Amino acid sequence: MNAVRRPVLSEVEALRLLCTCSNAGRWGPDDELGTLNLITQAKRIEAARLVTEGLVVSLGRDLSSERTATNTDPPVHRMHLAAVSNPLGFLDSVLLTTHGLDPTHLDALGHVNFEGRMYNDRQADDIVGPGGLSFASIYAMRDGIVTRGVLLDVARARGVPWLEPGDEVTPADFEQAEELAGVRVEPGDALFVRVGEFERANELGAGEPMPRAGLDAAAVAWLHERDVAVFSGDCSERLPSPYPGLPLPLHQIGLVAMGLVLLDNTDVAQISRIGVDSGRYTFMLACAPLRLPGATGSHTNPLAVY
Repeated sequence: MNAVRRPVLSEVEALRLLCTCSNAGRWGPDDELGTLNLITQAKRIEAARLVTEGLVVSLGRDLSSERTATNTDPPVHRMHLAAVSNPLGFLDSVLLTTHGLDPTHLDALGHVNFEGRMYNDRQADDIVGPGGLSFASIYAMRDGIVTRGVLLDVARARGVPWLEPGDEVTPADFEQAEELAGVRVEPGDALFVRVGEFERANELGAGEPMPRAGLDAAAVAWLHERDVAVFSGDCSERLPSPYPGLPLPLHQIGLVAMGLVLLDNTDVAQISRIGVDSGRYTFMLACAPLRLPGATGSHTNPLAVY
């Protein structure tokens, strides 16, 4: 069993990242795209050139109607069967709750706040209402995301099948995984991190949702230093947070200060196997949200293309 490590930064140092990692005003006072601005046309062309085999891998997780400790508000799927025999077609409806520890989804930059402050120095009271978000909703990302995806397999770099619940992912873990993969995370990349969370749950049972392995606040600062456009994988921040004043360090520093796009709960097991078998840890990522004006996020089925 690998040992659980302690936070790299103190709470005071972690809170300071809300200022030192801020991208407020970097792309203009009305910007709603945040770090997606780092994905240039040249970056998309670079990503497209990675497609040499025509292999497509889904990074999404199956939607399940089973209520579990992590799937606390599961989808409701209803068929609308016609009242006549031999109907020409069939209809259904699906009720989805976007966020949580189970479904694969994109967070809008307006999804969370820190003490009432939201991305690009907006105030939550000014943009959140019964009709949704008037600023930084998921609708801002409607043109989708195409960029280079990079897998950093932290569990494999540590030589373990998975990280233990509550363990910390640090900048040193990122750099060790870069060395293993033979890649360097660059501006505009979509970074996928594997800690083996879903493999652990499959092997040992899901158990309680907390604690969970995830990023240390110093690792969030590393994402800012490298100008990562999208963060994803089978982990987010370490939960529960070691910082009482910052209960969601990745989400609050990432979304609120950095405008970092978060793609939560992706299944990286298959691309991890591809990395082991072929040595390929980069791919073209294609991902888009539903066009939902005002929404705080959207389910999605991201694709890795090799």
